[in-house]
Amino acid sequence: MPPAPAERADAARNRRRILDAAARLVASSGAARLSLDDVARAADVGVGTVYRRFGDRAGLVFALLEERERVFRREVTAGPPPLGPGAPAAERLRAFLHGLVDLVVEERELLLLAEASSPASRYVSAPYAAQHAHVARLVGEVDPSADAECVADLLLAPFTPSLLDHLTRTRGLDVARVRAGLDAVLRGVLPGPTRG
Repeated sequence: MPPAPAERADAARNRRRILDAAARLVASSGAARLSLDDVARAADVGVGTVYRRFGDRAGLVFALLEERERVFRREVTAGPPPLGPGAPAAERLRAFLHGLVDLVVEERELLLLAEASSPASRYVSAPYAAQHAHVARLVGEVDPSADAECVADLLLAPFTPSLLDHLTRTRGLDVARVRAGLDAVLRGVLPGPTRG
């Protein structure tokens, strides 16, 4: 993805203050109680600044998530294989999807809030765009005849926060069982060594 345009120093400071305040509020009160008015007060900025910067609560939540996902992206782009470069595409794809399970489970509260606030926002967020591009590239390497763009969306569909929340909290599946289910899906969708 192209780099974001440079921010003015005061705008960057305000963004950092808002994100830090939002993270503190989520840590202390939970994601469900996050409000832009409370964030503005905690960041000592006007609520209009928060709205202009992030649009709505979903925009703020996605900005928090994007920061947290940067660490995951670093592991994908520069970490050790199989998640990072150096492993065959099928192994990287499997490692990526397994890592995504962990990320979604860890950030489930924020993701559920973002999904409830604006269900379609997930698909136009920067994290989803990066995930989609990575999965599509790996799918294309594993099976050049596949419709990689479509398959990428379908492989990312199980990461809808409410579905993973349902599987882990309501149905009581542990992360290992969710990963095993993903492995079964991969074996059915893509040829080659997707077993682990």
